[in-house]
Amino acid sequence: MPAASADGPSSEADDGARKGARTGAESADAAVERLYAEHWTGLVRLGALLVRDRVGAEEVVQDAFIALHRRWGSVREPDKALAYLRRSVVNGCRSAQRKNAVAGRYLPEPARAVDSAEDTVLAGAGNAAVLAALGRLPRRQREVLVLRHWLDLSEADIATTLRISRGSVKTHSSRGLDALRTTLEPDT
Repeated sequence: MPAASADGPSSEADDGARKGARTGAESADAAVERLYAEHWTGLVRLGALLVRDRVGAEEVVQDAFIALHRRWGSVREPDKALAYLRRSVVNGCRSAQRKNAVAGRYLPEPARAVDSAEDTVLAGAGNAAVLAALGRLPRRQREVLVLRHWLDLSEADIATTLRISRGSVKTHSSRGLDALRTTLEPDT
């Protein structure tokens, strides 16, 4: 004997009517609830394989179920609702991947590490000594060294900028570095 439901005793005619309701005039709530219970896990697995993110896949699947529920009245073939859901999940995953790719291109630069207070003071003291020694150099040597080592210009670019020959750039650079080395390095 068939089990009784909460609505009363069940009969074979009721079972047939329920099966027919799945493909026929099943309400949106009941149809989507049934599909959700039967296919949620498989659809999330599908989405996770496509998006490579379980949380993102769950969101895509949830959106697909919401869209199906919203459009249930216009579904012509309710027995193909699972195919509709699968297609919605695949399309949703494609959209999520596109969105992630675009967002990845516009990520802000990561914050650079900040030196400790001690490192900053020591670097400042070292910089102060270099700047003082650089300030004592003749003007042309100072200009060549700053253009070469601060702005990282080539010898040809420095020569063009200062309107001097490449040989003069080499001479001023060599003499300036020797003078800085003598000033900054203690006698050893």
